[in-house]
Amino acid sequence: MSGVSRRSMLKCSVAAGIATAASKAWAQPAGEEIRPGERAAMAAAANAFMREYDVPGLSVAVARNGKLAYAQGFGVADKDTGEKVTPAHLFRIASVSKPITSVATFSLLEQGRLKLADKVFGPGGILEPTFAAPGKRFITEITIGHLLAHAAGGWGNGPTDPMSSNPDMDQRQLITWTLANVPLTNRPGSTFIYSNFGYCLLGRVIEEITGRAYAEYVRESVLARCGITAMQIAGNTLADRADGEVVYYHRTRDPYGKNMRRIDSTGGWVASVSDLARFASAVRSVSGIAELLRPVTVATMTTPTVHPRYAYGWGVSRGTWWHDGTLPGTTAIIATAPNGLCWTALANSSRENSYSGIDKMVRMMIRSVKRWSNAIDAQPFRGHGE
Repeated sequence: MSGVSRRSMLKCSVAAGIATAASKAWAQPAGEEIRPGERAAMAAAANAFMREYDVPGLSVAVARNGKLAYAQGFGVADKDTGEKVTPAHLFRIASVSKPITSVATFSLLEQGRLKLADKVFGPGGILEPTFAAPGKRFITEITIGHLLAHAAGGWGNGPTDPMSSNPDMDQRQLITWTLANVPLTNRPGSTFIYSNFGYCLLGRVIEEITGRAYAEYVRESVLARCGITAMQIAGNTLADRADGEVVYYHRTRDPYGKNMRRIDSTGGWVASVSDLARFASAVRSVSGIAELLRPVTVATMTTPTVHPRYAYGWGVSRGTWWHDGTLPGTTAIIATAPNGLCWTALANSSRENSYSGIDKMVRMMIRSVKRWSNAIDAQPFRGHGE
């Protein structure tokens, strides 16, 4: 082994050790004083949500000014064993994956490797080498910005969502089939139509530009810069759970019926609430957290487009950036406010409107702490499904 190789390995080892130490330090709340009565009120809000939506397990984290201020698990990660939920447990995060894909895409814009106006299909399109555009109207007009803003003109997340069809197809087969068989209903850029399939395409754009697997690029170029090491794409079955991952429950649908690897960039990640709070803090670039993107880039990413309360992968409301998500067996939310307060909550079950319930719950928890209450937008967030 050469001296250069030894030095390189040493540098990598030191960097890994620093990241691990930083992650462990972040995982412990920073000791911000929350009065006993406030903690009791927060627990009461969490327990009320769990009763109303029949939630076995829940995890909540709040960060303030770049430090983890509150992290608490409620209920059980596994009904059979009675294992208690902790803030370190991993949960599927459903469409909270979309802000992660957005940040990864904007990192490529910052590097000059991509533009919002770049075409996706057709002559000169980023995915043209892999997916020949069929002669369908509007497809060759789609840009990166349209995909990020859910403004591609169709492929919505209703009953005909392409991501829920043809379960035996891999990503490449599904994209080819969708382009050929599911026409766009509107001209790109004219209408907001929330599209899981659009974010699947963004994952493939990231792969085409970087020459690396989507998850690999995100872990190394986005998450590692935050000191996050445990996040990964979920497995498909109960047996495929990651170490420390909860069990999922749903009354009427199979919580393990989704091909999680196929929905990687649109809804496939698993994470702990502590790591998601750290990611949100890094996006906001609050004190003590590494800056993921330059302020001018973040300003673009969080500027509304065709929808007055949705930007590029983030819901936006009076300076607060957020996203929710649901899958069978999963309810999730993430938010970051302009005063440096960031919060996230994850549950291991879902029911109708549980995304609204988890938003209401976290707001009640934050309002229970007097010094935090001014961070909450008076308007509730509006969910976007998976």
